[in-house]
Amino acid sequence: MSRVSAADEVLDVVDRDDRVTGRAPRGEVYARGLLHRCVFVQARDARGRVFVHRRTASKLVFPSAYDMFVGGVVGAGESYAGAALREAEEELGVAGLAQPVPLFKFLYEGPGGAWWSYVHEVRCDLPVRPQESEVAWHAWLSEEELAGRVADGGWEWVPDGLEAYRRLRAHRERHQ
Repeated sequence: MSRVSAADEVLDVVDRDDRVTGRAPRGEVYARGLLHRCVFVQARDARGRVFVHRRTASKLVFPSAYDMFVGGVVGAGESYAGAALREAEEELGVAGLAQPVPLFKFLYEGPGGAWWSYVHEVRCDLPVRPQESEVAWHAWLSEEELAGRVADGGWEWVPDGLEAYRRLRAHRERHQ
């Protein structure tokens, strides 16, 4: 039995109000620049450090770039909440993770295209075994270390994750 490739995974196509208007394979969604849905999950350990990783070179979007979120596309008919838990467990290589807490949603428009992005957070006290097909390198960084890495410009960050990170920082400042 052959595995479905990432490009063949079927996604919901949505409009600018995040209403489903159809379905298409991921490869077609990317090639045609169709709006779709993604989840971003910031994972923190018991010490409050953030899981940061470098994506594998084989990723369809932003290969080999760094990210401070785990996550990915929301499959056809899948909820944001379901996708957040599935993606977090897959990428972190854990089972039994608590349901990620939804924080806010925004329409990302930038390098790579446009997609609805729902930002979540989760605490992960489990030993991680990141998915080798998704994660080439990982570490837990303090908030200060992460902010320094973002500011120094030495790492190439995924642009959608960087936008989500900036919005998350602003969200936290507003809700303190």
